[in-house]
Amino acid sequence: MRKLLLLAAIFVLFFSGAGNASSTNSENATSFLDHIQSGIATIKDHIDTEAIMNTIADVVQTINQTFDRFTNNGEEQNTNNAKIEKLNLETPTTQIFSVSNIELGDTKESVIKQFGKPDRSSLNEYGVDWDTYHDNYKNFFMVMYDEKDHVAGLYTNQALVSSTNGITIGKSTKDNVIATMGEPLQEIRKGFVMYELPEDRDYDMFSKNNSYITIFYDKHENNSVSAIQLISEELEEQKQDFYTKASDSLIEGFEYQLFDLTNAARVEHGLSVLTWDEHVRATARKHSEDMAVNNYFDHTNLEGKSPFDRMKDDNIFFLLAGENLAYGQFSSIFAHEGLMNSLGHRENILQKDFEYLGVGVAFNSEAHPYYTENFYAK
Repeated sequence: MRKLLLLAAIFVLFFSGAGNASSTNSENATSFLDHIQSGIATIKDHIDTEAIMNTIADVVQTINQTFDRFTNNGEEQNTNNAKIEKLNLETPTTQIFSVSNIELGDTKESVIKQFGKPDRSSLNEYGVDWDTYHDNYKNFFMVMYDEKDHVAGLYTNQALVSSTNGITIGKSTKDNVIATMGEPLQEIRKGFVMYELPEDRDYDMFSKNNSYITIFYDKHENNSVSAIQLISEELEEQKQDFYTKASDSLIEGFEYQLFDLTNAARVEHGLSVLTWDEHVRATARKHSEDMAVNNYFDHTNLEGKSPFDRMKDDNIFFLLAGENLAYGQFSSIFAHEGLMNSLGHRENILQKDFEYLGVGVAFNSEAHPYYTENFYAK
């Protein structure tokens, strides 16, 4: 019997100027992306008899499912892959950037005509839905619309970006971006508050052509461009606060968005797609709620229980498990991009043997979100 490998990683990102215009001194501010605690890796050298007995049925079922995956399901997947056509990216005509040949200002009708109905629609921090498109997480992008059904937001972390200036995902670097786009924004106004962006961030934000362009970098890949988010100026300026007040729909939206972003990253790195697990999602959400209510941030809760204790308490049996935590990012996109730039969390996201993922989100009284990702394999 192989050892039970338990992986945990913790990621924290605070913005000290939230709601306070005077708290924007970069010497005192904590970074959005780089101020993290080290990842934790623990190996447990035995599996207790009760756990083995409880998981025998699950292991047998998993073997059968795996066999089916390599027979019937595998054939079905190959058929689906054969239908995926490489998109011929065209140079944008009205904007600097396009995603899957979609530009800000395009109509919803034209998007649906080209790509059909979205695979998922979920509420985001702008108070509208991200419509998510992908082919089993290949060709992954998200699009949102304004009240006139015009494209007001786009995001992708795959090679679906075309531009008038030659910047692309995977090939361009931060140096290329700065040389081409000029100096990025150092602050952003929300209502009467000016928020200073930290100097050591792993992204740059630009205000150009009536849009806010955020370009993310992968510091583990020579600061190459890893993702891009495009938001219309009108939609960004309608968002009056840096953090969005919690709602059940926003909590669920952040959870599904972080799940989809994780799978898109895994596919981009040649890995399998994780299956959403409602059971472990409940475990993850309870931990986020506990941290938000009791004002702490740790893998170990106030009762001294680890992520793996909490999973066992919820009757989730596993041979391999891991947890990522994040706090303070104002969207799942920024949380995910930050996690990918932290080595321990990146390793959990790109762990080839994980099979299931549940994401739990909760907000504290200041509308700061807590994110918990629980991964496992049987």
